[in-house]
Amino acid sequence: MLYDVLTVIWAVTYVAGAVLYELYIVHMFQQNSYKPREYMEWMGVHSNVGRLLGKSLYAVISLPLAAVGNTGCIAAACVMNIMTIVVNKPHPAKKPLVYTKRVKRLFLTTIIVCLIIAAAAFLAAPGFCRVRVCSTVLLLIFLGIPFLILLVNQINKPIEQGIDRYYINDAARILRQMPDLKVIGITGSYGKTSVKYFLSTLLSSQYNVLYTPGNYNTTLGVVRTVREQMKPFHEIFLCEMGAREVGDIKEICDLVHPDYGIITSIGPQHLQSFHTIENIISTKFELADAVPTDGRVFLNYDNEYIRSHRIDKTVVSYGISDNDITYRAYDIEVSPNGSSFKMRDDSGKEVAFHTRLVGDHNVQNIAGAIAVANTMGIPMENLRYPVKQLESVPHRLQLIKQKDRILLDDSYNSNKNGFMAALDTLAMFKELRILMTPGMVELGEKQYGENKEVGMYAADKCDYAVLVGKEQTRPIQDGLTEAGFASGRMIVVDTLQEAFQMVNAIPDEKQKVVLIENDLPDNYA
Repeated sequence: MLYDVLTVIWAVTYVAGAVLYELYIVHMFQQNSYKPREYMEWMGVHSNVGRLLGKSLYAVISLPLAAVGNTGCIAAACVMNIMTIVVNKPHPAKKPLVYTKRVKRLFLTTIIVCLIIAAAAFLAAPGFCRVRVCSTVLLLIFLGIPFLILLVNQINKPIEQGIDRYYINDAARILRQMPDLKVIGITGSYGKTSVKYFLSTLLSSQYNVLYTPGNYNTTLGVVRTVREQMKPFHEIFLCEMGAREVGDIKEICDLVHPDYGIITSIGPQHLQSFHTIENIISTKFELADAVPTDGRVFLNYDNEYIRSHRIDKTVVSYGISDNDITYRAYDIEVSPNGSSFKMRDDSGKEVAFHTRLVGDHNVQNIAGAIAVANTMGIPMENLRYPVKQLESVPHRLQLIKQKDRILLDDSYNSNKNGFMAALDTLAMFKELRILMTPGMVELGEKQYGENKEVGMYAADKCDYAVLVGKEQTRPIQDGLTEAGFASGRMIVVDTLQEAFQMVNAIPDEKQKVVLIENDLPDNYA
């Protein structure tokens, strides 16, 4: 009797653990944009292999124990299943699993495939070894879930493509019905989301503006925005365009047909999927290729990759460097109250601006937004108040004043140029300067070198460095050490929670300014 009860408990807990494990895998597949190649590359990273093994280990132990067939072993197997549930229990995520219809179809099809495999094994196995065969098959199914997702994705592919095509055609129909709508495409390795929000604030002082919310910067994200939010009264559509592969920007442009384009930056972001910087450059300039001859392409001339790339379109340049730039921000001053700077308009008139935002790259992005707004007919003098009202984009060098310290929250996925710009901002403060970071990821073969370089750069920009992850931050540790940073002021911890505890423990020589640089995405954290 006890054995039968334990067997039922074992079956229920095993299925529960398997479902939670599958949810985790589906979440990671979603994090990798449902793209098999990127997902396989993610699985191939050493730390992720270890994570997958850790999440399936107890199930691997459970099945052989259950197959032994006595009360003690089945009880132990139940304990292993409970451990499987514990290690796979969902935790708060930076980007939680979104239960879209696609996810539900993926999840349901996976369960159906698993049931078919298990039923086939049960029916095909001889009665005397049916338990052993079924246990082996269940074990293989559990271990194979990360790969089974790829098979199921392939099975569902015709359905997904048909559904996607319907939604894309419907969005195209809506856009065709608005011939007077001006579409502004915004792309870049970094800075595009900030420019989108800044530009929305500036243009909204004169126009009815719709922009893609959050990180809706894929083709289907744009489609959803158009189908759900586009109204006849909208005059301007700000369309953020993200990319992980060559052709991604072109696909969005073929849908929205941008009248203007802004390229905010180019750098080795997502190099793991692009493979070469040349692929990144050509992909970002797919936006410029799509802009008509009577349109404008706004380019950040502080970026070497952008400045050196020639196009046969009308270019409006912007930035903060001393190059020959159409819209240049200069005389930049930063304080805990924000930044002030000056710009000149087409007539040569100088206009002074103040913003609550800090950092040169925030000013750089504001300069790009001013360039577009002014080109579209809003006098620079009229932009002073909207610039003053700009809010920090969450987690993008967001200045947060607390009772006992100032936080510079730059925790959105980082890149080398943004990291260095944030360090430059930190260096401007006279308070006790503390860097907190787990380093950068998704840089492929450049990962060690890029992290070491920012470590060396940080050596004279901060007073303390709190590094999250001993192995993850090894390149930054090496860079700091090589640059002569005091080892006693370099603190290595395992978790972000420990990092904050160590920041609190640092002696209060004066008020602390803490730069939180990068917060690893869920598929790396």
